[in-house]
Amino acid sequence: MSHRSFGRRSVLRGSLATSAALTLPVGLGAAPAFARSGRPGAGWGVQTGDVTADSGLVWVRADRPARMIVETAATESFRDPRRWQGPLLGADTDFTGTTRLHGLPSGEQIHYRVLLADPDDPRRTGEPVTGTFRTVARRRRDGVRFLWSGDLAGQGWGINPDRGGYRIYDAMARLDPDFFLCSGDNIYADGPITATQALPDGGTWRNITTEEKAKVAETLAEYRGNFRYNLLDDNLRRFNAQVPSVISWDDHEVRNNWYPGEVIASSDTRYTEKSIDVLAARARRAFGEYFPVSTLRPGAKDGRVYRVLRQGPLLDVFVLDMRTYRNANSPDDQTVDPQGILGREQLEWLKRELARSRAVWKVIAADMPIGLVVPDTTENEPNFEAVAQGDPGAPLGRELQIAELLRFIKHRRITGTLWLTADVHHTSAQHYQPSRAAFTDFEPFWEFVSGPLNAGAFPASALDATFGPERVFVKAPTASNVSPAGGYQFFGEVDIDGGSGELTVRLREQDGTVLFTRTLKPGRVGQ
Repeated sequence: MSHRSFGRRSVLRGSLATSAALTLPVGLGAAPAFARSGRPGAGWGVQTGDVTADSGLVWVRADRPARMIVETAATESFRDPRRWQGPLLGADTDFTGTTRLHGLPSGEQIHYRVLLADPDDPRRTGEPVTGTFRTVARRRRDGVRFLWSGDLAGQGWGINPDRGGYRIYDAMARLDPDFFLCSGDNIYADGPITATQALPDGGTWRNITTEEKAKVAETLAEYRGNFRYNLLDDNLRRFNAQVPSVISWDDHEVRNNWYPGEVIASSDTRYTEKSIDVLAARARRAFGEYFPVSTLRPGAKDGRVYRVLRQGPLLDVFVLDMRTYRNANSPDDQTVDPQGILGREQLEWLKRELARSRAVWKVIAADMPIGLVVPDTTENEPNFEAVAQGDPGAPLGRELQIAELLRFIKHRRITGTLWLTADVHHTSAQHYQPSRAAFTDFEPFWEFVSGPLNAGAFPASALDATFGPERVFVKAPTASNVSPAGGYQFFGEVDIDGGSGELTVRLREQDGTVLFTRTLKPGRVGQ
């Protein structure tokens, strides 16, 4: 598909100039400090999220109390701008806030700038920070292109100034996607980042560090600091100003392999707060403050992460939450499991939304894989973290819920489903086929895995044969926790052609090199 460019980069030059003006020189081992002049500053950049055909959420963080104001225009000159009065940003939200823009033209490039005004003197505003995004096209012929990945700043591999920071975001920006889907592990709240880490070749990995990243996150302030940490990276701030996001979450936003009701073992002396439910509530609040997620905005009806984002006639994206409603991690061999990994309410929601979708393609954005075995050794128990548990026979445990969903998709004749995920820190493509499976009452489908963005890379996970997966492609290291300096950092691309409706998946390395390509035809079963 030919994808038009809309001059985003020229807009971003102004945004980056503003960011540079607000950022003081930084030495290794310290986070940048933002200048505190007489006017409010927005040194953390801007973001947009959950964009629709006529709306979008704009995010910003101020360095002090400020009124958020957004202006939009059809061109980067901002002639005849439209103005949006946003919220008052204060300490109760860590000076973050979002403004919903509505009544926008569909399929158009929207240029915006955020101004922060002194609450006591609205005439005193800081330098505007600019960005751009494209609203969803209502016309099929425009096509859709998006990227996905996950797992950022894990295993102690943080922002390394020697390597230019999170360079993978520049490679993704060059593809000029319509949006970026992050499949979870946006932070590693349980992974402190120290000033240096030793590399296998005898070298040293150097990190930018902050006070909040010096220990595991427990307090609301520490969780907020984990989300702020990533915004110290220039590449990520540039990307955020150019590409809208669709954000999910997984375990490391709270703690490795967590589940509701869990109590952290006394042997983990890093934590003084042992209740996962308490930690998860704090993490969820910070998550909602630092990302433009429509269902987590103040006043949202039920404050949930799972949601469906309709991207025109070609695509619906079903964002799952496989963390908040799951049962406890266990050997996962029970023969009855009504709660599963999604919880009953979310499963029924997903069925309803899939059944009513009229999009050509239905992307199920899962934060964990279906057929890859992911053990949970957090408390040294023989438990399992995802869906599969390695038993190749009939569905057991959480597989029962997935079997129910796959059976529903088949019997309701829902076509065009595609599973995307991250989590396992390598990239792969799995094709699921009933003729290879122990459970056979489903139609064939694909699952594509990508990530990490900037974290340790790990060997390929074992496959569970219950749903008949065949690993068509994989790239993974043979050693565990390979640093980003050793490669194995990945993202994926989905490109839907507006004419034919064909969907092409490309698995890419951190510099954008294509490793694997697969084109799927709309409505075809067993491809």
